[in-house]
Amino acid sequence: MSKPLAQPSATGDFAAQPSRSPRWRQPGRFEALGSAFFTYLPPTPLVQPHWVATSASTAQWMQLPPGWLPGDEALQVLAGNAVAAGSRPLASVYSGHQFGVWAGQLGDGRAILLGETANGLEVQLKGAGRTPYSRMGDGRAVLRSSIREFLCSEAMHALGIPTTRALALIGSPQPVQRETVETAAVVTRVAESFIRFGHFEHFAARDMQAELKALADMVIDEHYPECRSATTLAGNVYANFLQAVSERTARLLAQWQAVGFCHGVMNTDNMSILGLTIDYGPFQFLDAFDPGHICNHSDSQGRYAFNRQPQVAYWNLFCLGQALLPLIADEELTIAALESYKQVFPAAYAAQMLRKLGLPADSPGTPPTEGRFAQLVNPLLQLLADNRVDYTIFFTRLTEAVQQMQDGSQPDFEPLRDIILDRAGFDAWALSYSEQLALSDPAQAADLMQKSNPRFVLRNHLGETVIRAAQAGDFAPVQQLLAVLQSPFDAHPAHAAWAGFPPDWASTIEISCSS
Repeated sequence: MSKPLAQPSATGDFAAQPSRSPRWRQPGRFEALGSAFFTYLPPTPLVQPHWVATSASTAQWMQLPPGWLPGDEALQVLAGNAVAAGSRPLASVYSGHQFGVWAGQLGDGRAILLGETANGLEVQLKGAGRTPYSRMGDGRAVLRSSIREFLCSEAMHALGIPTTRALALIGSPQPVQRETVETAAVVTRVAESFIRFGHFEHFAARDMQAELKALADMVIDEHYPECRSATTLAGNVYANFLQAVSERTARLLAQWQAVGFCHGVMNTDNMSILGLTIDYGPFQFLDAFDPGHICNHSDSQGRYAFNRQPQVAYWNLFCLGQALLPLIADEELTIAALESYKQVFPAAYAAQMLRKLGLPADSPGTPPTEGRFAQLVNPLLQLLADNRVDYTIFFTRLTEAVQQMQDGSQPDFEPLRDIILDRAGFDAWALSYSEQLALSDPAQAADLMQKSNPRFVLRNHLGETVIRAAQAGDFAPVQQLLAVLQSPFDAHPAHAAWAGFPPDWASTIEISCSS
């Protein structure tokens, strides 16, 4: 093992050392906001770190130096055992509402920001040890939850859903106490920004308006510059910012619902200001379609059930609007900025669902009670729910049926009828659907469906299978599953079983906030 790089002091006295690791901006945009936003501190070293998995796709996005990953220097830096030249690690403070209740000050309790790369990406270690914001936590992440976050970050990106990314997953024999004793791990997360709704809530709640304005101005200038010149909402820059965040969030939620993704913990501190999927904890992709499904075993009231996610997102945006009100300085403009969510989400969701059926979106302004969405999507979702039909497999088989039409054949719906008890109900829906398909170009419909209906999603049982292998010391299945999830619309004949029905034991898997 090579000699570790120099560690910085917790006061921010960072000695520069020669390094082949990524070049860091000094200071990064978040760091430039000042000491009220964070605490400098080094990661806590990890005992005997070893590679579990890496993402070449994320490495390419980051423009990492060739040969750095994987390598011993990268292993030490990404395990938190060394600090690369120019990196000034820090943990940020924020606040938030958790399960609908104001929780006060929170912060990066087990995440440490290494800095910002030369091409403007923030790099963060999750599971890197205690910080001033850990509260009663140990600051560590376990292998089980880290595998889930690593895989799902990259899976969501491949699905075209905005998300934080994962560069690397590093394990260790170091014990960590959860419900049982597990082993530690660190995930390297990457994003354009890790700023959350809760960052704004923090400074608004403390009446720190100078800091609130500095934060908003930085985010607007770097990520929403169009808000400076927009003439909507009386030209109010901060109202336009809130509207832009609302619309990004609406489009994100439409994609979640269309692919059957349950987040599990939609607290305001888990909501990205850039409309990214962030903080993969007790998430789940639906197996049998159940609109009221609760994926988080800790969510005893069902606040974050699948069908409640769109409304919860709006509630969270309302909290953000409340935090930004001192800057907007107009309650009516604030409400108007939030109202855009109510227009964007239904339209975006309807378009996503019609794409899954190979059909063009309804005309702009078409009410949800009219058009192809009302005629086809709503009855289909009710049929799937009533019959507990596997969500992903249904749309995969529907895609295959429509692909048969490209050579002039009639679609074979029998594989779909086989998984639906109410065959008469399905036949009635299929007749209506076929009539709409007849108005479309078969090749275009098939292509649209091929790009909209993944064969492979990160089902709980797939994650659990590779987790068990990794806990036994076999990390190859993690990388194999990653490769499939990075091209989820392809067939992958060697792994066809991963696109099949979940085993009976999958329903017994419980995922909680500690996951």
